[in-house]
Amino acid sequence: MAPIWPPLSKLSGRAPASTVPCGACVRLSLSLCVTGVKNPAEGALISSRNISTLPQGAFTVNGTELEMVTLSLSYNGIQTIEPYAFLGLTRLHLLDLSHNQLETISSRAFHGLTELRSLFLNYSVSPDATAQLSSALSAQSLRNLHRLELAGNRLKSIPMERLDMYNLHFLVLINNSIEYIGRENISSLYQQRRIRVYLALNPFRCNCELEVFYYWLKNSSQCQDAERVFCSEPEARRGVPVEKLRGEDVDCMNENLEAVSYVFLGIVLALIGVVFLMVLYLNRGGIKRWLNNIREACRDQMEVYHYRYEQDSDPRLANVAV
Repeated sequence: MAPIWPPLSKLSGRAPASTVPCGACVRLSLSLCVTGVKNPAEGALISSRNISTLPQGAFTVNGTELEMVTLSLSYNGIQTIEPYAFLGLTRLHLLDLSHNQLETISSRAFHGLTELRSLFLNYSVSPDATAQLSSALSAQSLRNLHRLELAGNRLKSIPMERLDMYNLHFLVLINNSIEYIGRENISSLYQQRRIRVYLALNPFRCNCELEVFYYWLKNSSQCQDAERVFCSEPEARRGVPVEKLRGEDVDCMNENLEAVSYVFLGIVLALIGVVFLMVLYLNRGGIKRWLNNIREACRDQMEVYHYRYEQDSDPRLANVAV
């Protein structure tokens, strides 16, 4: 998902980087010639440069701070962001790091970006860097952040421990691997009612663990794409919109009661079996006599049948009998 933001060429009023001669550029400590930045206070667009690492002070010019407002670094193959990489960009409002290959993110990667309003990290964070991302986003310098986009990063949860430390208005989490959202995050969302969340294309597991999220989705208007939030599991509910579920589908009490009822039934059947065995044991003498009587009766009956068979098979014995 591309950032919902005007192109940098429009923001700066300049032509795209490829159309501006390198003579009108700013050379950064990255050893890059950033074209299209005749006025560094406006913005920069850097792409397709294969920048593997953003080192400390990467955006300073001979130790001088740039008063850049917008910076796009998408599609650069960036793998590492070192501490204080954006040091000196104190006026930066928009930072786009989408479509990179981030494997290492320092906890102080975004240090100094006190005026940052929009941060785009779509399709950039590898699974190994997820925990590092959470630490980096906890920086106090991001307290003025309004918009955070984290689409397509295979995240399993919201990577911020607290939402109240930001000034967030938009949180984009579409196309990740989120199966449910915990009670603490939901409580934070209830408290921060200004936040608008996007959660489509996540594999939500629609069982009782989803109960708190389900009622938040039903009763709150904060999720802007609620109609596109579907169940992935169990199989019987796959493809069903979460907001269309019934309350009992995610009711932990019903699920617990059902489990308890099965346990109780098993205990009752076990007790019945034990009682039956005890009755058999206590009446073993009578049962033995009863079986002996049956055996004797069967033997007598078989002898009668045997005697009659012998008489019927020999005509002479039959005449004698007559």
